[in-house]
Amino acid sequence: MFPRIREITDAFGGKLRVSVEEHPSGALVVLERPDVTDQPRILLDGYGTDVLAGYIMSARLAVPHALPEEHVDGMFGTRFELGLEPRAALELTQAGHSTLEIPAPFWDRLYAELCLVTAHARELARRAEARVH
Repeated sequence: MFPRIREITDAFGGKLRVSVEEHPSGALVVLERPDVTDQPRILLDGYGTDVLAGYIMSARLAVPHALPEEHVDGMFGTRFELGLEPRAALELTQAGHSTLEIPAPFWDRLYAELCLVTAHARELARRAEARVH
């Protein structure tokens, strides 16, 4: 069942890959842009994934206006920002890594995919916890 990989394609051929990978803490959600030259990659634990899902909805409601950035800390600390120029896009940055840009045409499908992967990630975390006890 894992890793679980899904690729979202927009009308212009842009690609966003969303995968769930097992991790000692349960699971990680990996976001990648295979169509971008430097192929940025972001790793999110459950906390980061939940914040991203909420930030997507907040961004949808905010555009064309600004939205304050969000931060998650921990092993997979991430900064979430809404960029408005030259087009609306979420910008996810992790320390020491390049920024992953997620343009607005991906947001709805990414949100739906995050709803599915968080369920898988929670189950993997539950299984990891059960193995420890």
